[in-house]
Amino acid sequence: MNYVRSIIDILKQRVESEPRRFIQVIYGPRQVGKTTLVQQFLKQTDLPYHYTSADAVTAADSVWISQQWEAARLRCRQASGKKAVLVIDEIQKIENWSEWVKKEWDSDSAASLGLYVILLGSSRLLLQRGLTESLAGRYESTYAGHWSYSEMKEAFGLTPEQFVWFGGYPGAVPLMDDEMRWKQYVRDSLIETTVSKDILMLTRVDKPALMKRLFELGCQYSGQILSYNKLLGQLLDAGNTTTLSHYVNLLDSAGLLAGLEKFSPNRIRQRSSSPKFQVYNTALISAQHSLSFEQARHQPDAWGRLVESAVGAHLLNHSRGVGFNLSYWRHGNDEVDFVVEKGGQVFALEIKSGATQRRSGMQAFAKKHQPHKVLLIGNSGLPWQEFLQINPETL
Repeated sequence: MNYVRSIIDILKQRVESEPRRFIQVIYGPRQVGKTTLVQQFLKQTDLPYHYTSADAVTAADSVWISQQWEAARLRCRQASGKKAVLVIDEIQKIENWSEWVKKEWDSDSAASLGLYVILLGSSRLLLQRGLTESLAGRYESTYAGHWSYSEMKEAFGLTPEQFVWFGGYPGAVPLMDDEMRWKQYVRDSLIETTVSKDILMLTRVDKPALMKRLFELGCQYSGQILSYNKLLGQLLDAGNTTTLSHYVNLLDSAGLLAGLEKFSPNRIRQRSSSPKFQVYNTALISAQHSLSFEQARHQPDAWGRLVESAVGAHLLNHSRGVGFNLSYWRHGNDEVDFVVEKGGQVFALEIKSGATQRRSGMQAFAKKHQPHKVLLIGNSGLPWQEFLQINPETL
């Protein structure tokens, strides 16, 4: 639960110690504990607060934000230290939310009111759009991602193998002993809810059935490179490559599935490359799998692909949190599983889980791009169980 503690520490530092007011935005996928960690912070602070959620509010009811703000202002004026905290959960559900937040925030600034604001949201795309358009210079953002193996191990005692199969959803842990119930919970309460509430209700999607099928295929091929043209051949409602690319971006913004781009110094070529599908959480694969945990453990190919996806998810979640770029590389028959870029340095990572016998591309990549470091994970390299406990930023 490292990120939980770190975010709570960030909130305590900024609210209780810093004189400068701010809007703290915490965003990330559903069911990773954003609400819980903020409630833990509220229990620990001595400041008065007003907590509310927009989850059941009508999207067009933007006046609701002003009503909640007034309730928080009342607590602030009554407080001995003239400071208070306002928390609004699921803020992206309100249309034009950022304009109303800006209006109320600027009003408090003019009145020198010590109200600190925390906004929570599960749709990165919609949150970032509002922040960019209206709140520039007024906010700081923190990403709360899927739980890592270290966090699941510390909180629930999961083994590395359990984490590979059951993933990093803390709320699903009590159902692990009944795998059918666990799979149903992940499909209905996590996947379907995220798609329905964070994508379909808030973004225009002309072909929702196509997007759902794309998500299923993306999970099935997680860790593999697949062109959009090849995908079209497996989709009944084909659409076009532009539509598929857009839907992958929406799934990415909801913290479900990413389409990693090919590494290239030429950004135009990079964006036109075939994507490498990568889930954010391996539970998204397991919940749709016909095999059980024990059956998958005894099928080397299936298990190897899950291990590779777990390593990829570990890198992907950290990339969103600390801001490094994650991609892959392929040239002819040579391939490198993951390429990490940060601060002008390039790191190449290759995974050897036994799932595939493809030719290593590390030597070809090193010759062409001179990476700062290369790392082999798995067979004859750093054990994948150990890598899942490392913060990739330390590379």
